[in-house]
Amino acid sequence: MTSEYSAHHLQVLEGLEAVRKRPGMYIGSTDSRGLMHCVWEIIDNAVDEALGGHGDKIEIILHADGSVEVRDRARGIPVDVEPRTGLTGVEVVFTKLHAGGKFGGGSYAASGGLHGVGASVVNALSERLDVEVDRGGKTHAMSFHRGEPGIFAGPQPDSPFSPFEKSSELRVVGKAPRGVTGTRIRYWADRQIFTRDAAFVLDELEQRARQTAFLVPGLEILIIDERGDERIETSYRYDGGISEFTDFLAPDPAVTDTWRLQGEGRFTETVPVLQPSGAMVPTEVERTCIVDVALRWGTGYDTVTRSFVNIIATPKGGTHQAGFEQGLMKVIRDQVAQNARRLKVGAGEKLEKDDILAGVTAVLTVSFPEPQFEGQTKEILGTPAIRAIVSSVVGKELAARFSSTKRDDKAQTALVLDKVVSEMKARISARTHKETQRRKNALESSSLPAKLADCRTSDVDQTELFIVEGDSALGTAKHARNSEYQALLPIRGKILNVQKASVSDMLSNAECAAIIQTIGAGSGRSFDLDAARYGKIILMSDADVDGAHIRTLLLTLFFRYMRPLIEAGRVYAAVPPLHRVIVMNPGSKPNETIYTYSEKELHTLLARLQKSGKRWHDPIQRYKGLGEMDADQLATTTMDRNGRTLRRVRVEDAEAAMNVFELLMGSEVAPRRDFIVSSADRLDREAIDA
Repeated sequence: MTSEYSAHHLQVLEGLEAVRKRPGMYIGSTDSRGLMHCVWEIIDNAVDEALGGHGDKIEIILHADGSVEVRDRARGIPVDVEPRTGLTGVEVVFTKLHAGGKFGGGSYAASGGLHGVGASVVNALSERLDVEVDRGGKTHAMSFHRGEPGIFAGPQPDSPFSPFEKSSELRVVGKAPRGVTGTRIRYWADRQIFTRDAAFVLDELEQRARQTAFLVPGLEILIIDERGDERIETSYRYDGGISEFTDFLAPDPAVTDTWRLQGEGRFTETVPVLQPSGAMVPTEVERTCIVDVALRWGTGYDTVTRSFVNIIATPKGGTHQAGFEQGLMKVIRDQVAQNARRLKVGAGEKLEKDDILAGVTAVLTVSFPEPQFEGQTKEILGTPAIRAIVSSVVGKELAARFSSTKRDDKAQTALVLDKVVSEMKARISARTHKETQRRKNALESSSLPAKLADCRTSDVDQTELFIVEGDSALGTAKHARNSEYQALLPIRGKILNVQKASVSDMLSNAECAAIIQTIGAGSGRSFDLDAARYGKIILMSDADVDGAHIRTLLLTLFFRYMRPLIEAGRVYAAVPPLHRVIVMNPGSKPNETIYTYSEKELHTLLARLQKSGKRWHDPIQRYKGLGEMDADQLATTTMDRNGRTLRRVRVEDAEAAMNVFELLMGSEVAPRRDFIVSSADRLDREAIDA
């Protein structure tokens, strides 16, 4: 370091040097996420062609050598010479930043590629990139090494490379059938740039391909994975559109049909327009924005929204999503105000956004030329005028639906209003619960359930709440617990199946309300993990089928209304023993007590004892429930931290877990019956709740 600072310390990065020096600026990061972003920069170009009606199939191949290949049947990258640079269209696209056919030249009405850096950035961050273009009856080819055009002596990225010295060459390497056009791009990501563990994620690729196939009806996307022992092929094609996409995304049973809200609006903006002379002149242009929304309300409270601009996903929203929420809230609030008497809404009760969006599954798409994004990764739409246009379209179309005289529309809109008002009342009720459920100090009266046997310490990390099946087990557990840090809450039999019940039914159920009140962190959207009064929640039920069912009902409650507890790994199932074997020792040596937890473990133990010549008391005690144990036995086997076994409940795939709960505990009987019939042969009674 030196205190001197002058102009010769400044660096000017030319062309693709800037990309290699600051890759995160263009692709977000250099881990797997950035690697996947590069793939989609190439694929999005092919999708833009399909949007314009050119080509109906895209192939994505993950080769065994780590390279990726994307093939399309579109018009093909231009191969003629671009007059200002003197380079072929292929070389311009892959070596020049901010170059392409999507800057308002008339080649694309609307496109996802906007900044002219997609293909060139991928090229700059690739150890090797090969491109082949079929146009005019010929196959043209060009290769690049870290962004520099030249010729490789072999097929691998580490083959000897000779860069072009005087002028580059777009080689003709074969003939293409008449009328056949398209582009094939294969590249090897540069491991000097990307982290060692960066890898192409097949699940993410398939998810994005499925999403794109929904958004471009009639387009087939084929993914071929050749990296493993077996070649995996997956094809996606949907002719439905975003209505079908919404039904696919919906996590819960429907309250309404999938409604389609469509319209368009116009706005003007001033943009620099390239003149034939080469000068950029600020010009006011009129844009047309096409809005297409598919949405439905479901019985749950989770919100699933997907927003897109010219088929590009905007996971962090932007002006279009803000407009959608604004239009939706205005219409629903107006309708609730008009029907306040029927809905029994008081003057002080006001709908919030979360009440309206509870249970909503929506796909929002807007299409217009040259949208403005916040950053190259295109995660947030920034064009200001789109908010008002989307809000106007959604408000107009939704208001027409609510004022419709059709019988189905009237019935469904009434259900929507009932649902959002129910969510509002549940939120207000939950907030009231939450405010009164905090642990009280010695000067305040306790609002905790009378049947709770609380612990003494206030150190949440040390505390444990045992939810115990039945009063008989509670009596034993009170003597077996360590009252310093172990609390007990008994429940009577099987609690309400909350997968089928409404929020208000759940809150009015005594057992569910007692559990929520005891944990003290609220429920649903208002759940606050930091406010939970216990570090561990342990479900302690009998080791039989009924006990497994009770555990399932309790887990349904936790998963649906207190999911952060499960995600944080704070929910456990106790593992009580099934048998007690008393081994008789000779002489004055005291007998030994051994507990087993399954029939298989018992038989293995008895075989081992018999082989070693030891005897045991007959009959062997088989526990039918926790109430049959005395306090010492329950403490030793199930509650004492030094000897117990706990089974932690985890959620690795929330969507799959939601589907399982809906299958097993939901209101649809037919799928559950089919599942039981088809799975009966595979049932292991010993692992019934594992």
